[in-house]
Amino acid sequence: MPNRLAHETSPYLLQHADNPVDWQPWSAKAFEEARHRDVPVLLSVGYSSCHWCHVMAHESFEDEVTAAFVNENFVAVKVDREERPDVDAVYMEAVQAATGQGGWPMTVFLTPDAAPFYFGTYFPPEPRHGMPSFPEVLEGVRDAWADRREEVGEVADRIVRDLGSRSLAHGGQGVPGEEELAQALLGLTREYDAKRGGFGGAPKFPPSMALEFLLRHHARTGSEGALQMAADTCEAMARGGIYDQLGGGFARYAVDHAWVVPHFEKMLYDNALLCRVYAHLWKATGSDLARRIALETADFLVRELRTPEGGFASALDADSDDGTGEHVEGAYYVWTPEQLTEVLGERDAALAAAHYGVTEDGTFEHGSSVLQLPQDAGVADAGRIASIAARLLAAREERERPGRDDKIVAAWNGLAVAALAETGALFDRPDLVERATEAADLLVRVHMDETARLTRTSRDGRAGSNAGVLEDYADVAEGFLALAAVTGEGTWLEFAGFLLDIVLDRFTAEGGALYDTAHDAEALIRRPQDPTDNAAPSGWTAAAGALLSYAAHTGSEAHRAAAEGALGVVKALGPRAPRFIGWGLAVSEALLDGPREIAVVGPPGDEVFRELCRTALRATAPGAVLAFGTPDSEEFPLLRDRPLVAGAPAAYVCRHFTCDAPVTDPAGLRAKL
Repeated sequence: MPNRLAHETSPYLLQHADNPVDWQPWSAKAFEEARHRDVPVLLSVGYSSCHWCHVMAHESFEDEVTAAFVNENFVAVKVDREERPDVDAVYMEAVQAATGQGGWPMTVFLTPDAAPFYFGTYFPPEPRHGMPSFPEVLEGVRDAWADRREEVGEVADRIVRDLGSRSLAHGGQGVPGEEELAQALLGLTREYDAKRGGFGGAPKFPPSMALEFLLRHHARTGSEGALQMAADTCEAMARGGIYDQLGGGFARYAVDHAWVVPHFEKMLYDNALLCRVYAHLWKATGSDLARRIALETADFLVRELRTPEGGFASALDADSDDGTGEHVEGAYYVWTPEQLTEVLGERDAALAAAHYGVTEDGTFEHGSSVLQLPQDAGVADAGRIASIAARLLAAREERERPGRDDKIVAAWNGLAVAALAETGALFDRPDLVERATEAADLLVRVHMDETARLTRTSRDGRAGSNAGVLEDYADVAEGFLALAAVTGEGTWLEFAGFLLDIVLDRFTAEGGALYDTAHDAEALIRRPQDPTDNAAPSGWTAAAGALLSYAAHTGSEAHRAAAEGALGVVKALGPRAPRFIGWGLAVSEALLDGPREIAVVGPPGDEVFRELCRTALRATAPGAVLAFGTPDSEEFPLLRDRPLVAGAPAAYVCRHFTCDAPVTDPAGLRAKL
């Protein structure tokens, strides 16, 4: 029987459309079929650039014998975790509670009422490393369903009850203050790897949200320790193998503690967040390295991930053909000394090997090396290095490219809009602001309906069927607010307001808490609600940040109160787990700073007006918002009643509901920011 994934928008689901397993997407119909056939549901959750998802698919889901057993004894449901983060979150919570760990592929067996009763992640085709084989697991679950149904039901009921009874410690009344943020900084300092940068050991992930907090904390308090941790971590990542030294952009994480060997998949959200971090590091330090990495990462986003519709694809795979017909992780990116010589000749190959840390033994597998910029690399001829890099990149272009997951995820495109808008404005790259505007246009045209409700994903300009979750509303609003600040177009502020009104109406809980799904979303066994960051900011704290910025722009008390209510959880968790609530800490820094409201008025084309705008854009004040335009502009609330000063352009700065006297020179404005 052909499976039922052929018409889905998810590239991950489409990768499984030709499997002999009779997959179908998550739907009420699938569970009705399980009820009618009186069989359990096999739920398999993954994503298109997940290496072990591909491995399990090849070993088990493409196997005719395994597929026949699955089709006879289960209803098989395949979910793209990036399309349905709500489904993924609920069952991942169950997996982690039962096994103490989680990951993808996620394999869960459910009753026809969607209650989980047996869990796992990757299962091999035969017993291995203490893991049972997938056929053994399938047979065991089938037998339990047939012979011990009552026991299965009791397990499922207990799991659902346990999940439902979990309460989230919100932290009571009040927002985080100086004490909580100082404790969070101390906690990060304790976990900081002073030798290699970053936090914790292997595997080591780019700590984007924590870095944003450190930069904002430095800006507000002058803490040199916070700035040093951020700057050193950024330099270590930029010099390491986690950063693509030829093409720009960051891999998902490093498998070691020294950033040498990446897990080679490249994700949109990582690169959008890190592009912004390096741009903000440049604002704080003027670092040439920060400027270079911000721009190279922005150029990577546009070159490698931009789709024909103007949005940004989700990810690039880790694997590609190594030239022998085998799909191998990292094949596109790694080099041997022989390969360098083949492309560059012996003399330049020797320089390239020294410059990029390519060794005879290799830093990766089979004698190959990941390109790095070792800290002790000597000063080399910049012209020769540029020529070497260009030739290596051209040679790499001849290799088979990793696959691309070209679905558009609303939240991650919102992050990309913010990153490209700010980076383009900071470094006088109007082309990047244009790309940000085109992506924002796509989000409005394809992802927003006439009531401003968001669809989570689209592909080839066609909206998917899944409703947006909290992170979609929050991150798209964040992108629109950033775009408004750099373009002076108030329409983007209005669109952000539409989205944030929906957050207030449909995602709020008691006491300032937020849910990840809307009040009228599909009911799952538990309504997901998680304030902690994962690979990207949590929807909860991202919403707090967007609400706070919108309130600063408009003076809306409702939006500010909602932001402050949402930050109560940071008061509770920030001092105890700062690595996992970094975005909430960053937003808290903005709240403590005001955030500052900057209005710049002047005639278009006036050089002083332009310089005042540039100075405002380069402000390091945490969470500062900017509106600029002519004195009679209707674009932004912040521009109302802001006249020129003696006929000259002027900047007005307000903070904590108090406004300073206007300034007319950039140096005076810089001092206020």
